[in-house]
Amino acid sequence: MTALSPEVVAAIDDLELVARLVVEGLRVGGHRSPFHGHGAEFQQHRPYRAGDDLKYLDWKVYARSNRLYTRQFRETTNVSVMLVLDTSASMAFPETGVSKFRYACIVAAALAYLASEQGNAVGLMSMTHGQMVYLPARSGRVHLRALLARLDGLRAEGTWQPATVIGRAAELLQRRGLLMVLSDFYDDESATQRELRHVVQRGHDVAMLQVVSREERALTFTSQVELRDLESGERRLLEPSTAAAAYRESMTTFLAGCRSFAQHEGMDYGLLDTGDAPSRALRDYLVHR
Repeated sequence: MTALSPEVVAAIDDLELVARLVVEGLRVGGHRSPFHGHGAEFQQHRPYRAGDDLKYLDWKVYARSNRLYTRQFRETTNVSVMLVLDTSASMAFPETGVSKFRYACIVAAALAYLASEQGNAVGLMSMTHGQMVYLPARSGRVHLRALLARLDGLRAEGTWQPATVIGRAAELLQRRGLLMVLSDFYDDESATQRELRHVVQRGHDVAMLQVVSREERALTFTSQVELRDLESGERRLLEPSTAAAAYRESMTTFLAGCRSFAQHEGMDYGLLDTGDAPSRALRDYLVHR
C-alpha cells in the first residue's frame, strides 16, 4: 500500500476516515502494541544490577540509604493516553499547503484511533481563547468519535500556555499513563521543559512530537521578504542571501536541543516533518518507540 501524501490526507474533511487511512498505512498488524506496558503500576524495589535501565533508579531511596535500588512495575493490559495539542498561531504556518497544525491534528487523530482500537483509554487536552479544552481519557468507539469531533473543532490562533496545559493534563491522568505533546515547541521553552520534567518525575511516560515544516527548516525564500510573527504580529524584512546560513544553523541547533533534552530526561522524541506522509512519519516514530 502506497503511503498517502500529506496534501491528499489533509484534503479529506472526515477526520475519522483520515485517522483510519493513516493507521492502515502504518501496517502495524502483528507487531506489539506501542501503547502496551506503559500503564504499569509500582510493585516493589530491588537492588540495582549492572545493565538495569538507569531511568528506573530510585534516587530518593539512594539519598536515604546510600544504596542503589531499581523500581519494578507491574504491567497492566492497557494504558491511559493523553494527547496535548499546541493551538498557538505559529502552528498555522505555512498559510498555504499543509500547515503544522493540520498535520498535528492528523497525527493526533491517528494516535487516538490506534490507541482506542487496542482497547486503551485516550483523552485530549488543549487550549482555545485562553480556556482549557479537555476530554478525559476513556475507551470505546463513541468516545473516540467525540474526541475526533473536539479535535476537528480546534484552530491554531493566538497564544497558548504550554506549561499550564501540560501540567493540568498530567494531573488529570488517573494513574501512571502516557502524555504525548504535539507542538513546534517554540513557546516559553524553559517553562515547557521544566513542566515536562515534572511530569516524568511524577511517573508518567512523556513523548515530545515536534512538528515542523520544510519551509521553516530550510528558509527557501530567494528574494527579500517581509516576515510576520503569527503570534505577536511583529514584522521584519529579511534578506535570505545573507541570513539563510545563520538561520539554518540556529534551526538545526534548536531542533537538536529539543531532541537532546528529551533523551536526557528519559522522554520519547519524534520529529514530524509536514512534507512526509503522515503514516510513514508515524510508523518511523512508533518503530523507534
